[in-house]
Amino acid sequence: MSKSLQAIRGMNDILPEQTPLWRYFEATVARLLDNYGYKQIRTPIVEFTELFKRSIGEVTDIVEKEMYTFEDRNGDSLTLRPEGTAACVRAVLEHGITGGGQTQKMWYIGPMYRHERPQKGRYRQFHQIGCEVFNLDGPDIDAELIVLTWRLWGQLGIRDAVKLELNSLGTSESRGRYREALVEFLSAHLDKLDEDSQRRLKTNPLRVLDTKNADTQAVLVDAPKMADYLDDESRTHFEGLKARLDAAGIPYVINPKLVRGLDYYSKTVFEWVTDKLGAQGTVCAGGRYDGLVEQMGGKPTTGVGFAMGIERLILLLETLEQIPEEISRQVDVYLCAFGEAAELAALTLSEKVRDQVPDLRLQINAGAGSFKSQFKKADKSGALYALILGDDELAQQVVGFKPLRGQGEQQSIAFDALAAHLATCIVQG
Repeated sequence: MSKSLQAIRGMNDILPEQTPLWRYFEATVARLLDNYGYKQIRTPIVEFTELFKRSIGEVTDIVEKEMYTFEDRNGDSLTLRPEGTAACVRAVLEHGITGGGQTQKMWYIGPMYRHERPQKGRYRQFHQIGCEVFNLDGPDIDAELIVLTWRLWGQLGIRDAVKLELNSLGTSESRGRYREALVEFLSAHLDKLDEDSQRRLKTNPLRVLDTKNADTQAVLVDAPKMADYLDDESRTHFEGLKARLDAAGIPYVINPKLVRGLDYYSKTVFEWVTDKLGAQGTVCAGGRYDGLVEQMGGKPTTGVGFAMGIERLILLLETLEQIPEEISRQVDVYLCAFGEAAELAALTLSEKVRDQVPDLRLQINAGAGSFKSQFKKADKSGALYALILGDDELAQQVVGFKPLRGQGEQQSIAFDALAAHLATCIVQG
């Protein structure tokens, strides 16, 4: 017997009953970003592998362990994108849209791919919405990115469930000095480090700071602090960011162990975290990457951005039961038609109503059926109202109008008054 077909582990279908919440979330974010002046960019999901090696860093977990990399028919090494920033940088360089110091404020949405151990809120195909800003170097734009996410949490009703953590990694020079001090300290306590941290000490020592191993964390209590190695420029930038967040009334905590998992970050790094989702606590994260464009072959160009995990935020909305009632209802009105003449009239009438009430979600019964079966489908659709059209109604040029979710008697509405009546009812409903 052949093996039954199924999705690849960690790559999930989003079923019709789930997509309304996704569409609500995506539309809410898109509307907010439009209002802040960000423009959407759409990049391919496949890029040359070298792009991610050069941007993310060859000794990161993502590049070493997690990327979906393959050789195409031309012998080129290609990779399914594991994150969105590198592709945006490649795009602005390729098309020259940051040349001459042009400011670009852009956002993207789409699937990313990492070969990780699948668990709730963490998948091998996952979806992100992110922002990238180029050629603005002050703390004001860092603050704007954080402020707009704070506004988003308010619109979604989850502000009380998330916490902002901040840190500054300084410039590459100050980070280099700190790396030397950290390596010297940890090397003196090598026997107390877990195996993974010992490996990272040789390749990416800053990642030791965010280890989950309790014994290594105990060693890190006395480790050098990044704040003591910050250059004056980075310290001034960080103080400017904190002053703006204070002015906006956004609470935050300084987390000196926050380093992020990508090599390209400098100065500001931040994470929005929650304790409502177990181990998968980060729902949005980002920071500044002022050297990345130059590292990728471009002219010196500052950059800052963030990415939010859609799956985790959807899970958080469900956990907190912050799902607007209206998105669970996909139909406003269900039209039941009985008999061929009524079905033909229903088609014509429904299209006229749609012309006059464009936002109305009107579904016509398909597949005929008895009065009882059609009303059963009308109820199951979640519609607020049912319309009834049979031979008697057709003869009088009226439609039966019956509320399905509340008080009210069935009444007859003339064809030419139906659109206005439905528009009023839906607004009030």
